[in-house]
Amino acid sequence: MPYGGADWLALTTEPTLEPELPICDPHHHFWDFRAARIPNQRYLLHELVADVRSGHNVRSTVFIEARSMYRSDGPEEMRPVGEAEFVQGLAAASASGLYGPVRAAAAIVGHANLNLGERVEPVLRALQAASPNRLRGIRHSVTWDPHPEVENTAAYRIEGQLLSDRFRAGARVLARMGLSFDAWLWFPQLTELADFAKAVPDLSIVLNHIGGLQRVGPYANRDSEVLAAWRSGIAAVAACPNVSMKLGGIGMPLNGFDWHTRTTPIGSEELAASMSPLITYCIERFGPSRCMFESNFPVDKVSFSYNVLYNAFKRLSQGYSATERAAMFQDTATRVYRISV
Repeated sequence: MPYGGADWLALTTEPTLEPELPICDPHHHFWDFRAARIPNQRYLLHELVADVRSGHNVRSTVFIEARSMYRSDGPEEMRPVGEAEFVQGLAAASASGLYGPVRAAAAIVGHANLNLGERVEPVLRALQAASPNRLRGIRHSVTWDPHPEVENTAAYRIEGQLLSDRFRAGARVLARMGLSFDAWLWFPQLTELADFAKAVPDLSIVLNHIGGLQRVGPYANRDSEVLAAWRSGIAAVAACPNVSMKLGGIGMPLNGFDWHTRTTPIGSEELAASMSPLITYCIERFGPSRCMFESNFPVDKVSFSYNVLYNAFKRLSQGYSATERAAMFQDTATRVYRISV
C-alpha cells in the first residue's frame, strides 16, 4: 500500500479537536516534482487547501523554499527567484478568498546562497522584488554528516557552512535587510548553529524540525547516546535569544518511528504520546513564546493526515495555559514572520 496516499490516510479518521483554535502553519511547501518518484509529488494550492480545511482553524501559512520552480536559465545564483515568483502567484490566488478563509503563503521564505557573502544582496533584492509584500527571509539548508549512508540534503554540499566567514557575511546582509534565516541541519550540527547565532546576534533564526534529530542508519538503536547529544545541542541553541524553534517534522522517516510503514495510519492519541517527550523538551528549553507547531506538509504527510497531526499537537499541549498555547499555535509564527491575522 503506498504510504502517504489519500486512500491510506483515509483509513484513520477522527473528529477535529478544538476546531475554533486559531492556527498559523509556519512550515509547508509547494512543489511539482512529477518527474520524481516520491510520494505527494504534486503539492500546490489545491492540495494544501484540501489539507488545511480538514477541520482545523488554519488562518494563515508560511511557505518554505523547496527548490521547485527555479528559473531554467540566467545566472545560477538568481535561479531561486523563480520559486518566489511562482509562490507569490499562489499566495495572491489564496488572498482572493476563492479558496476559503485561509491565507496560504501569507509569508514566503525563499532561498539565496549565503556562501556568496556580501554578493548575496542582489539576489535578496530580486527575491523582494518578486514578492514585495510577503518575502520574510530565506532558508539555506546546511545538512552535512560524515556517514556516507546519511542523505545529504544541503543546498550546497559543503562541510561547516555555518562556520565560514563568507556564509556569515551573507547572513549579516540578511540581518541588515531585516530578513530572517530558516535553519535546516542535522542534530550533530546544533553546536555549530549556536556558534553561528552568537556571531550574528541581530539575525532572526528559525530552527526547523526540532533540530534535525535522526534515529535511522548510523544513528539507529543508539537512543541513549543520540538523544543525549540532541538534548545538549538543543539546550545550546535555546540559550541564543535570537533563535526560535519549529515543533514538527517528526513524521519524516529519518526520525525512526516507522509510522509510514503501518497498514493503518497512526491516530492522534498515540501520535501525541510518541511526540511528547521530544516536543516537551524543546518547549522547556525555548519557552512557548519561541516555539511554533508546524505541519511540514507534504513531507510529513507520508506518516499521518493533517487533521490527525494537529489533533496530536492539541492533545500534547493541554497542560499549557491559553496564552502559551496561543503562542505555539499562532502568535509566535505570526510575530516571527510578521503576518497580520
